[in-house]
Amino acid sequence: MSPLNITHRDAAAGPVLHVTGELDYAHAAALRQQAELLTLAPGQCLVIDLSRLEFCDSTGITALLAARQHALAAGAEIALTGVPPNTLRILKIVGLDQVLTIRPGSGTG
Repeated sequence: MSPLNITHRDAAAGPVLHVTGELDYAHAAALRQQAELLTLAPGQCLVIDLSRLEFCDSTGITALLAARQHALAAGAEIALTGVPPNTLRILKIVGLDQVLTIRPGSGTG
């Protein structure tokens, strides 16, 4: 098991959060806090790069939805990139692939 590590960088379209490790009950609050600290402007896109995510439970999904709410409240968008197949499967099963923008690849570009 790997602890959660979140790094932040600014891109032309908006902030990018790189999530590495396990997004679970013990660590999901860290993503929620990081996202809520971001200042987003209308028209920007918050990208959450999950290409190095090892595990995500329901608390992690709730943290992703909280980040979505933060972005929408600011008039910004949100996109997930590099979603691992096991996490993508869960998002599809519960219908969140219809709520969250999911892009192929990673947010490194």
